[in-house]
Amino acid sequence: MSEFLVIVESPAKAKTIERYLGKKYKVKASMGHVRDLPKSQMGVDIENRYEPKYITIRGKGPVLKEIKTAAKKAKKIYLAADPDREGEAIAWHLAHSLDLDISSDCRVVFNEITKDAIKESFKHPRPINMDLVDAQQARRILDRLVGYNISPLLWKKVKKGLSAGRVQSVALRLIIDREKEINNFTPEEYWTIEAQFLKGTSSFQASFYGKSGKKVALKSEEEVKEVLAAIKGNEFELASVTKKERRRNPAPPFTTSSLQQEAARKLNFRAKKTMMLAQQLYEGIELGKKEGTVGLITYMRTDSTRISDVAQKEAFEFIESTHGKEYTKKVEEKKDKKQSKAQDAHEAIRPTSVLKEPGALKEFLSRDQLRLYKLIWERFLASQMSPAVMDTVSADLVNGDITFRATGSKVKFQGFMKVYVEGSDDAQEEKEKQLPNLEKGDKVRSETIDPKQHFTQPPPRYTEARLVKTLEELGIGRPSTFAPTLDTIQKRGYVALDNKRFIPTELGEIVHELMAEFFSDVIDVEFTAKMEKDLDSVEDGQVEWVEVIDEFYKGFEKHLVKAEEEMEQIEIKDEPAGEDCENCGNPMVFKMGRYGKFMACSNFPDCRNTKAIVKEIGVKCPNCKEGNIIERKSKKRRIFYGCDRFPECDFLSWDKPIERKCPKCEQLLVEKKLKKGVQIQCIACDYKEETQL
Repeated sequence: MSEFLVIVESPAKAKTIERYLGKKYKVKASMGHVRDLPKSQMGVDIENRYEPKYITIRGKGPVLKEIKTAAKKAKKIYLAADPDREGEAIAWHLAHSLDLDISSDCRVVFNEITKDAIKESFKHPRPINMDLVDAQQARRILDRLVGYNISPLLWKKVKKGLSAGRVQSVALRLIIDREKEINNFTPEEYWTIEAQFLKGTSSFQASFYGKSGKKVALKSEEEVKEVLAAIKGNEFELASVTKKERRRNPAPPFTTSSLQQEAARKLNFRAKKTMMLAQQLYEGIELGKKEGTVGLITYMRTDSTRISDVAQKEAFEFIESTHGKEYTKKVEEKKDKKQSKAQDAHEAIRPTSVLKEPGALKEFLSRDQLRLYKLIWERFLASQMSPAVMDTVSADLVNGDITFRATGSKVKFQGFMKVYVEGSDDAQEEKEKQLPNLEKGDKVRSETIDPKQHFTQPPPRYTEARLVKTLEELGIGRPSTFAPTLDTIQKRGYVALDNKRFIPTELGEIVHELMAEFFSDVIDVEFTAKMEKDLDSVEDGQVEWVEVIDEFYKGFEKHLVKAEEEMEQIEIKDEPAGEDCENCGNPMVFKMGRYGKFMACSNFPDCRNTKAIVKEIGVKCPNCKEGNIIERKSKKRRIFYGCDRFPECDFLSWDKPIERKCPKCEQLLVEKKLKKGVQIQCIACDYKEETQL
């Protein structure tokens, strides 16, 4: 008989921990929460201090029965759910179901699933932290009050299946506000002048800077002509040459948010996929008979960039032995500035041991697991390495009162860049641009001077990574909420992804307008951020959770009564599609579905004929010469292009064809999407055009 029972959330976690603890311990998995608010009703007694009504989750009866049976045989029970609010609440619910004393030392927490961390944590059990539990309860009850009051209203006034939540409503607002910015954007003209210069046999580039030593922005062709007219001959003198040494520091190790952003940029992972893979790496991977199941990364829901002394020491020794002492960090890590917001019981997301190099784990991990682990491993290692050192040069070239400026940089010492360089949503990765040896007073001559017209661009639509970053910066949601929020607004049909960027649907705009009219607080960014701070105050033991709920609900209830009385019925009418059903002859109409609009027979449900909306791109098929190329979607919603005569013609392309022909071979040109921009390429020869950002 086992003397000790340990309860965790998942079977994978249970298997790993049981092997570390030995025969005296039996580890069972609760499969997440065992109790929750009922789905069929509000489950919150508003008149009785918002008392929640918890029930055993449907389907969890057998799991709970098995845990109770094991508990009767154990001398001591330990609750070892995840080290956050949610984990603390799971432990509290389990304690209630098993009649455990929550003030006893029954709670065990650890940030990583390794032998040393597990054994150490069991030396320091503690009581359940009710401040953490109350913070989770407050969030759960707030979300229930919002969702279970507004959602039925939307079902009644708009259509069934809709939902409204605190975080998802703000996320939808951000996407819609950005779309309005784009639609209202007025491009402004501006010009640049690029020149190619020659010193001896060395050629280099410089850009127009200004007049009489002052920076000048060129806004019209007339201004450009004035500059060109003021240049006399092709000889320029170097008026100044500034040489500096610049240090570039590594990015800190990952938090939940930064991991989701970087995995989107570098691996093309959706937030949901990133968290699923991170969970697997955290809970444990089978590394062969010798090592067994091992947790490869620390807990993946964290706001903190803190690193333990043990991990820092191991990284220091690894870097010194593999790269040399000059690559080790010589300054102390700055303390994480995030205070109440940071779940600082955690560390940053890092490998449990830097000695487990990605290459050595290739045979044990799936392709995507390996790619994510490699990203986490490299980011952590780089964060513990010395800064990179760059030699930079800036030179001003003068002709009369016209100044051009040339800039160059060269990596003098790689430092952390030898291992990893952080990605970016906006700028191109820093590249070396070397200049010839330039000295003040040198004479150089211009080979070409090329003015170019540009127009300012509207702000970009949100990618998943950009939206996660914005939500985090605004203080909306928490690490555990980002991925589910993005998933929900897509499943409800409020937004769609176009070229991996969010665009609001007609349905999303309708729901947002109603929320803005009747529940302005719920979609207000500052109000929602304040709610998050209030929940942090509950966690810190500074305020009672009932006070936070009551302050919110008093105002919310008034809005609810007004909405019930004044919100008008909205009918989303089906638009005529302009063609008849080939099955029954009735008119086809456009309907709104989960993935946007589609065509369906107006005689539904007697006729269930549906068709995708064909989107032509104005290009003839290069194979059959008769059909037109149309935009289509795969089962995984990925856009591709094919002939509308399929299956008679089997032309397919992941890259978007364009109307122009290749100037070299007269074959089809396509838009090839690169990590940074789009490049026009020929499908038959090596013809390529300059990348457009």
